[in-house]
Amino acid sequence: MWITSSLDTVLTPTAIALGNFDGLHRGHQQVIQPILKRHSPLDSRQRTEMLLTNPVTLLTWDRGLLDNNLEESQPCYSTVVTFHPHPQEFFTGQPKKLLTPLDEKAEWLKKMGVEQWVLLPFDEQMATLSPREFVERILIQKLQPRCISVGFDFHFGKKRTGTVKDLEKIAGHHGIKVKTVPLYLCENGERISSSEIRTSLEKGAIHRANQLLGRSYHLVGSVVQGQQLGRTIGFPTANLHIPPEKFLPRYGVYAVKVSETENNANLGLVNHPAVMNIGCRPTVAGQSVTVEVHLLNWSGDLYGKTLKVSLEEFLRPEQKFACLDDLKTQIKADCLQAKEILDPT
Repeated sequence: MWITSSLDTVLTPTAIALGNFDGLHRGHQQVIQPILKRHSPLDSRQRTEMLLTNPVTLLTWDRGLLDNNLEESQPCYSTVVTFHPHPQEFFTGQPKKLLTPLDEKAEWLKKMGVEQWVLLPFDEQMATLSPREFVERILIQKLQPRCISVGFDFHFGKKRTGTVKDLEKIAGHHGIKVKTVPLYLCENGERISSSEIRTSLEKGAIHRANQLLGRSYHLVGSVVQGQQLGRTIGFPTANLHIPPEKFLPRYGVYAVKVSETENNANLGLVNHPAVMNIGCRPTVAGQSVTVEVHLLNWSGDLYGKTLKVSLEEFLRPEQKFACLDDLKTQIKADCLQAKEILDPT
């Protein structure tokens, strides 16, 4: 996947999905889906197999081929366009905690099949562009889109005055089709949004956050030297350095699964059950927030390795214990509970 923040190095022409896409949740995936390329048509065996197992998927596939006829006659790069920094961060002057920092977002976009990611620099000049100027100067002149996909509530231009209707009108004048993706809801009718995911994570409502995301919420970090207190009480932990811009969930203890990343694919860690603690460790008078992971029934050297931790269930809030023995007893109970959740067999 080609990643650029310079409009002079964009690969053109493009099929654009436009938005901030923090979290790349199920709603965002629906906005990006229309620009992704469908590869060769299914052969007869594949069609028969899909018809028997999942006719809805087959219908979606066929509809996708029809919707992407433009792509076949006019090849273009499937391109996600976001702003950097996040506009909210630019206007408030305060760093914004992200569900998916840049490295994570790049990984997910690549897995989805996106060919290009353009990070538009959001500065004073960008902020003052009118809706028409933004579409014509940035999108049309620089990105040369064949089609544009946006969510139903997308706003753009100075003071966010541009609406989807404005985008359709301006782009349509240049012969560019705009696909507006309607509000995407969970099976229970609940709205999917990045703010709802943040609220769920703040409450420790991991199941709800994961349902809205369409996957487990991840923390990715390198293992660094800690105080090694866990070793002294029989529960060695990997102390993770998490990017400072990453949004952290409620402080407390979680049942998690740990996997190795591509740069250290020799550990044999794939969804390995573990217990994670996020917080300030009040029992030992901790002064800063730490993220520590204890892998169940595993030993090895993790220093310098990068781990991906998938949050599966919130076990309990952070608490202060009277002594280390009480803490040790509770950690034993946490590990048993996590094992029952993650590996009930």
